[in-house]
Amino acid sequence: MNVIRRYAIYFAWIVSLVATSGSLYMSEILLWEPCRLCWYQRIFMYPLVLILGIAAYRNDRSVLRYGLPMAIIGGSISIYHYMVQKVPGMAEAAPCRVGIPCDSDYLDLYGWITIPLLALVAFILITVMLWTARTEVEEAVEEEASFGA
Repeated sequence: MNVIRRYAIYFAWIVSLVATSGSLYMSEILLWEPCRLCWYQRIFMYPLVLILGIAAYRNDRSVLRYGLPMAIIGGSISIYHYMVQKVPGMAEAAPCRVGIPCDSDYLDLYGWITIPLLALVAFILITVMLWTARTEVEEAVEEEASFGA
């Protein structure tokens, strides 16, 4: 568990890198045009590649202050997008009025695995890894306080 805590920001960065690469592969290689909600999710995922990459390189735990909210907001958008795709009647409330409808599925494996679900899994993994890194920071502060006493 100590190894996971120590390298949690690296793991979060790898997840963001894989999610961004997958997103770019789907849109640029497979030519799947993203809908508006997909773009909103990308707005929160793409910067995490740079932010978490720099933080991992510098071992900068202060990334939690701005990385964690980005992952939580992006995950919330993913939940909403998944509901638009899977819950009848939610498509009318979606902001997709022009272009690709938000309830369309380019990828629908086993009737429940969709692109928004994959994005949600990535955001959840990033959130868990950043939260794990947070506990590493708290334990280090407690150890320093106990040595000073």
